[in-house]
Amino acid sequence: MNYKIIGDNLQIAEIELEAGETVYSESGTMKYMSENITMETNTKGGLLKGLKRTFSGDTLFITNFKSEGKKGIVAFGGTFPGKIIPLDMQGRSFICQGSSFLCAQDGIDLDLSVQKKLGSAVFGGEGLLLQKISGNGTAFIAACGDVAEFDLQPGEVLKVSTSNAVLWEDSVQYEIQRIKGIKNMLFGGEGIFVTILRGPGKVIVQSMTPRDLAFAIYELIPHNQG
Repeated sequence: MNYKIIGDNLQIAEIELEAGETVYSESGTMKYMSENITMETNTKGGLLKGLKRTFSGDTLFITNFKSEGKKGIVAFGGTFPGKIIPLDMQGRSFICQGSSFLCAQDGIDLDLSVQKKLGSAVFGGEGLLLQKISGNGTAFIAACGDVAEFDLQPGEVLKVSTSNAVLWEDSVQYEIQRIKGIKNMLFGGEGIFVTILRGPGKVIVQSMTPRDLAFAIYELIPHNQG
């Protein structure tokens, strides 16, 4: 499998498949494909696993794209402006927000990640359940806006505004802390909670969130005052 990322802030991941190779994606993310690419929509792992994915904001169904007889291409894009991040998994596991998974090679597993700490689940801004991707091959993550990548050393801490942490290696400890100081909480404009990520491991932060983007657009829409 080969791929290229096309575009700047409205990106597409174009994937070239050898005959017989398969990738799978979220429903509704395919943009174009060769005529020899076949599609098969399923729950990937059964109905129960599909239903569990919906709790993380994901879709019930996954679509497989297979190249039949010869090489073919299939392209995927996110549902909001931003960057597409290719991940060379190398047997590792990553935790990501439910809305950020785009597509992956067939050998990569997509499952849920239940937050161990109640505070992280309730106040994290990503919901009770995140997604876990693991295995070998390449996966693609869609981030909102631009991205910053960090390789945290053991014990190194990164504080991130809630919901801006789009992906982190499962070796990274994740928790939510309340911002210190009443004035900071009430007037700082950063919310009440902050995400604490403690290394070692890889972390990717997005400059916006889909919710931020939706609010910004909403403010520009004329509203009937009558």
